[in-house]
Amino acid sequence: MACPSGVESDFNGDGIRDTAIADPEATVSGAARAGEVQIVYGGGKGVLTLSQALDNIPGAPEAGDQYGSSLAVYDADLDGCSDLVVGDPYEDMGTVPDAGNVHLIYGSTSGLNAGTKAVKEFYQGTDKPLGGGQEDEDWVGYALAAGKTSAGTPYLIIGVPGESIGDIEDAGGFHYISGTAQTMAFVHQDTDVAGAVPGNAEQDDRFGSTLAATPTHFAVGTPGEALGTVAFAGGVAFFNHTLTSSSPKPLGGLGQDQDVISGAEEVGDQFGAALAMVPYRASGATSTTESLLAVGVPGEDLSTTVDAGAVQVFKLAANGAFTETAWIDQNTADVDQDAEAGDFFGKRLAAVNSSPNAVSTATTTRLAIGVPGEESAEEHAEKGGVQIVPLVGAPGASDNWIDPGYGVGPTPAPRMLTGISLAATPSLLYVGVPYGPAETRAVYGFPWNVASGGAATQTIKPGEGGVPATGVSFGAVIG
Repeated sequence: MACPSGVESDFNGDGIRDTAIADPEATVSGAARAGEVQIVYGGGKGVLTLSQALDNIPGAPEAGDQYGSSLAVYDADLDGCSDLVVGDPYEDMGTVPDAGNVHLIYGSTSGLNAGTKAVKEFYQGTDKPLGGGQEDEDWVGYALAAGKTSAGTPYLIIGVPGESIGDIEDAGGFHYISGTAQTMAFVHQDTDVAGAVPGNAEQDDRFGSTLAATPTHFAVGTPGEALGTVAFAGGVAFFNHTLTSSSPKPLGGLGQDQDVISGAEEVGDQFGAALAMVPYRASGATSTTESLLAVGVPGEDLSTTVDAGAVQVFKLAANGAFTETAWIDQNTADVDQDAEAGDFFGKRLAAVNSSPNAVSTATTTRLAIGVPGEESAEEHAEKGGVQIVPLVGAPGASDNWIDPGYGVGPTPAPRMLTGISLAATPSLLYVGVPYGPAETRAVYGFPWNVASGGAATQTIKPGEGGVPATGVSFGAVIG
């Protein structure tokens, strides 16, 4: 029986959204940090545990694999059921350590990994699905993005930030996989197939460390990019989904060395260490062909406040023109909280456009900004927090702040690192709290327009609702 269409993240085709929650540090079959993923079916229909201990999941649990370090959800075969992509970037492939692997696990009316289609693996090798050669610490699958283009074509993007380009170590790249036929192309900063990719392949660039996408555009982060002599200043390249010889079209690059972009390139800024992107429709437009891209700069120094962090927002046009629309930090007018050293504001990002086919507003386009280094008192060092701001209009006009004890869990505690794990659905912002005291570890769901300090409307917690009580870092990644 075919799956019904129209509901995102619906692995079993029942019309109710499901949630994938990874614990990449979980011990599996005695292997420490082997990793696993919990599938929480919507409507109270149970929980499924996925790991390499299952007979129909390729590979075997090995110490340090960290299965589930990245997740993505899309309908790869267009059957109406969502499919899950699981990154396993520290998987040893034969004798090659940390080469990395990615699993595409198909949904069906019987549930995820329960239909007739076997798990599809994506890994490198001259005779393997992704081609090329396997190398130590390539980290295939370190970042993932997936979805459907404006033309209705499914796509999957796999970041490989440890890839060496020639003899340039850790230059990085990504694999772009298009359509139900899964045609593939590998792109790096020295690629010139559909146009020049911004930047040059350099050691430690780690191009492909972060990814974000809409039906029109996608962006690739290069947090290790050196701008001139400024190491780890960071940069971002953006593309559209138009293919030439299977390769997507580069449109432009972003970096703080450009006159039209705020800020100045500084050592360790890591511009592009986090990305989030949503569709954007301007007033008077009859279709949605633009995107809003939020770029995290967690190492940004604000005057003498070291590593306070910032976020910059850009509007991307279909033709590649861009405009910076906002600079956001905790010193921005009317934005809650204050910038402090080591906050790392912008370390993680998640964004939503709840009405992508209507004119974008401050209510429908929202951005969640992780601030894992935030502390309210010395005894609560690095408890973390999450700032929620509009993507349209002044950031402080309708911002909200949630943190441990004030919306996230019952009490604050040291080193909870709240904001290190974020995920977006049209109705809820998910905040994962994988660290800290056991009683606070959970995934919390908030309405996007929650009031400051407002309580979560959904809590998914180990030991409750069928979720196994075991685990180490439940909620470190959410899909």
